[in-house]
Amino acid sequence: MRNLEEIHIPAVTHSQLVKYAGASGDFNPIHTVVPIAEEAGLGGVIAHGMLIMGMGGSAIGKWFPRKNLRKFKVRFSAMTRPGEQLFVEGNIVDEIIVEGETRLIGDIFIKNNEGETKLKGQFQVKKEDSMNQ
Repeated sequence: MRNLEEIHIPAVTHSQLVKYAGASGDFNPIHTVVPIAEEAGLGGVIAHGMLIMGMGGSAIGKWFPRKNLRKFKVRFSAMTRPGEQLFVEGNIVDEIIVEGETRLIGDIFIKNNEGETKLKGQFQVKKEDSMNQ
């Protein structure tokens, strides 16, 4: 197993959630309107799951050329709230051949500064001939 460099993400902001709602078209008020999110029993607004997944995808793009990404799937483990600082961890766990192409299989985790896992997933990237193992 090979660990990848941990990626630090600045604290999630309420403004970021509003901007993401506009960019994604997901205007569910539990992501942007505090009283509605509280009324829903959430204790305040929560980040869009796809925003957090996008942060994971961005980390994969820092670890490997984006053109090499072949698969990316995730499961959400916990809600993310404004003010939480996130960390993306990853590691390479296997190497496979798919239709003649060598691929690296990696695990990815997004956690907050208290160690709570927000997202866990797996990805596959094409292995470059020049990649050091």
